[in-house]
Amino acid sequence: MRRRALLAGTTVSVLLVLAIVLGSRLLRDFDSALLPYAVATVFLAFGVAHRYTVCVSAPAARRLFRQGWRSFFSAANARRAPTALPRMIATYLGLQKFLGARSRARWAAHQLLFWGCLLAAAITFPLTWGWFTFTSGTGAGPGYEMRIWGFKILGFDALSPVGWLMFHGLDLAAVLVIAGASYFLWRRMRDRGATTGQRFAYDLVPLIALIVVSVTGLLLTFSSIFLHGGGYAFLAILHMVAVVFTLVYIPFGKFFHIVQRPAAVGMQLFKYTSRRADTDLLACRRCREPIDTAPYVENLRGTMKDLSLDFDAWAEYCPRCKRVLRGQAYLTHVKKGFQ
Repeated sequence: MRRRALLAGTTVSVLLVLAIVLGSRLLRDFDSALLPYAVATVFLAFGVAHRYTVCVSAPAARRLFRQGWRSFFSAANARRAPTALPRMIATYLGLQKFLGARSRARWAAHQLLFWGCLLAAAITFPLTWGWFTFTSGTGAGPGYEMRIWGFKILGFDALSPVGWLMFHGLDLAAVLVIAGASYFLWRRMRDRGATTGQRFAYDLVPLIALIVVSVTGLLLTFSSIFLHGGGYAFLAILHMVAVVFTLVYIPFGKFFHIVQRPAAVGMQLFKYTSRRADTDLLACRRCREPIDTAPYVENLRGTMKDLSLDFDAWAEYCPRCKRVLRGQAYLTHVKKGFQ
């Protein structure tokens, strides 16, 4: 397993390096000042591939991983429910409606954090790799051209609203991230349920790192506009250190769920399409109340067998009957000894 994880991490890292070289037109569009950021993304790719390979090597995760991809590429599922996958991607990954059932405030903060990080990644990574370039269309005028892999995509006026959005997209992302991360940091300081089981390195460090990255990024803009570049060099180094630390830390901290979450869409699709295909749900063996679809219960039993759990037949009982049976077993085999 370790060898497979190392091989996966090395392969993904090498592919990313090749993509950087080729996407920047043999490094002609690569900005050497962004080299530390690019190196950090290579380490990020290695860490994500390594840990993901380790995670899916576990029996339960491997079964869910395979079943999810099988549902994703199933032609029968596409015919049976053609809109299921786009809808789940929009609601489960984009809008994350499952968080709204817990708290509207947490859902709103998570949306700010999610879209802020997504916007920052969509801007930063291609620029860091040299895939996006912004060049002046005319030497004296405010016209700019945005090029992807050397091809002109868009021309715009740097002094127009579009130009302002182009050059301040990271500032907008920073504001969103600060708002979302600050709420979660405040909640972890005040909510008793959150403070009880939290760990500093796992729960608090990622939020603090995101805030530091966002604040230092905004300070760079503040320095260039209001201070005429005063302290810009120091802030640039501080911002670079914060970004590199955050990128390298992602595979080993709480933010790894960003990589794991898309895999859950396949499992949700599997549950949804199974319910659409089977008109009859599997009934509880004791009370005959419906539990779930037969494929889903069978998948759960298979996972329990993979984990060498010898009570996989319990998957065919509803939660209420499981509690009743456990209580009866306690009265029969444990409580009996005290009578």
